[in-house]
Amino acid sequence: MGSRYKFDRLELAGAFGDLGTLLPLSIGLIMINGLSPSGLFFSIGLFYILSGMYYGITVPVQPMKVIGSYAIAMALSASQIAASGLLVALFLLIIGGTGTITLLGEYIPKSVVRGVQMATGTLLMTQGVKFVMGTSKYQLLQGTAEPYLSIQSVGPIPIGIIIGSVGGVITLLLLDNKKFPAGLLVVLCGLLFGLIWGTHDGFNSLSFGIYLPQILPFGFPTSADFSFALMVLVLPQLPMTIGNAVIANADLSKQYFDEDSKKVTYKAMCFSMSFANFLSFLMGGMPLCHGAGGLAAHYRFGARTAGSNLMIGLIFIVSAIFLGIHSLAIVNLIPFAVLGVLLIFAGSQLALTILDMKKRKELFVIFIMLGITLASNLAIGFGVGIVIAYTLKSEKLTV
Repeated sequence: MGSRYKFDRLELAGAFGDLGTLLPLSIGLIMINGLSPSGLFFSIGLFYILSGMYYGITVPVQPMKVIGSYAIAMALSASQIAASGLLVALFLLIIGGTGTITLLGEYIPKSVVRGVQMATGTLLMTQGVKFVMGTSKYQLLQGTAEPYLSIQSVGPIPIGIIIGSVGGVITLLLLDNKKFPAGLLVVLCGLLFGLIWGTHDGFNSLSFGIYLPQILPFGFPTSADFSFALMVLVLPQLPMTIGNAVIANADLSKQYFDEDSKKVTYKAMCFSMSFANFLSFLMGGMPLCHGAGGLAAHYRFGARTAGSNLMIGLIFIVSAIFLGIHSLAIVNLIPFAVLGVLLIFAGSQLALTILDMKKRKELFVIFIMLGITLASNLAIGFGVGIVIAYTLKSEKLTV
């Protein structure tokens, strides 16, 4: 293997960088919506590996957050989630195959791309703080800040704040340390903490075996599932997918990897995500995408080659095949506060991409998009940002 692949501690640390986004939604969709652990983790792992091998650089794999978050909050059925995955796959195949996505990319102003990155980064940081404080949707549903720890506080101080503070200090001190990578050390410390003070739920039934994913484990979705999924899940997700997972992700990849990212085109992103969602649909997993936030996370914690993709992908596949549902017992050892630390630093890295924006009009677009996103959602912020950016092209308007 050439420089496309490195397998060192930095790549491994970077491979773990996006777990703060990936694991909470995965756990929620398995526990609340009944998705298949084998199918979900196997499809994630395979998507990581195939993406790394094709693009030849670090490539993120993320859950589709609008679909995943709403599905958990409303306790939707596995069939409805599967239907949304198939519909998204077909949509991405169409806009990629017809070249529509390339046309969209050419006419979306750079300030809007930066606005998507800024808004996404801020959302990641916000979610990270919630994980540390114990106020995320999943933690509230579980009724406790750290549902898989046997201690919840030290005196009057919640344990999540203590873990998050220590993890944050470690990350700041070691963020650019190549001998002791921050991401790897924080995750390992979290696992150790969980081993010592965790509730160890599921450990009494932990067993190794062969748990191959089933094909269509929930059957084929009904027409009612597709109708519901289209209106409630897919349409709200699509603007975020186009803006963040395709355009902003490709832009950030070019910033980080320059010529090495030549395969990361809008069309290729659509095709690879389409394939991933067909795969996930067949195996009973969750809708998947790329994403600028995930790329920022992997890169900030040390990933520079496709080796990070292969390592994290192999971990997911091994967990899916040899542990199945029991893999949750291992995953739950990592405190939510540790995942929160990863999200906070990944989000800040992504938000800082606006530093190349110098003009007042460009910054105005970015901050308007941020405000709208925080008040509503990224899809609306994305649409409004495009309108404002084109309106401000007029020299008669100032801000």
